[in-house]
Amino acid sequence: MKLASKKFSLVIAGTALVLAGCTKKPARPDPTQTAMGQGLPSGALAPTDLTTATDPGSMLQARPDGDFDDKNQNRTALAAQTVYFDFDSSAIKASEREKLKAAKEYLDKNPTLRLVLEGHCDWRGTAEYNLSLGDRRANAVKKFLTSLTVATDKLEANSKGSLDAAKNADDATMAKDRRVDLIVVKAGAGAAAAAPAAPAAK
Repeated sequence: MKLASKKFSLVIAGTALVLAGCTKKPARPDPTQTAMGQGLPSGALAPTDLTTATDPGSMLQARPDGDFDDKNQNRTALAAQTVYFDFDSSAIKASEREKLKAAKEYLDKNPTLRLVLEGHCDWRGTAEYNLSLGDRRANAVKKFLTSLTVATDKLEANSKGSLDAAKNADDATMAKDRRVDLIVVKAGAGAAAAAPAAPAAK
């Protein structure tokens, strides 16, 4: 009986020791004491730097060229400066002039870039007329930018007429189709090859 009691006491004591040991959390080692932290060469990325280095957002922001396509064109950089026009007009409205001042400042800060000014129209009218109107709109923007001292060799005017316009569109959509897009282009690249040829007169 005494033997059984002794064994039982030992089991309880052993269990108490195990449980007491489990409640204590092990201390985390200092990074410099681990195999990864020891002897890192100078300039090497510490483990905490890896997230920042591989974050797609930070890589994108670090790219100096931005969103240029295979034609060396960037249609997003100055999308907020798109110039809109009234129906059948190529006159630049007062409300649109601040956009062109912002575009001029962008070129001042990026002297190796230039702009293609792409004129558009809504779906109404003949293809020939709309190509001509888109050209007038693009050249009106070019003239305004040169009046702000932008060099003419930094600007190229093209027209797409109503090629990209939504057919039978409502008023709100047509208002967005009457515009000049400001496309940023790298030096030595142009959009002349991409511009549509004027259709033959009927």
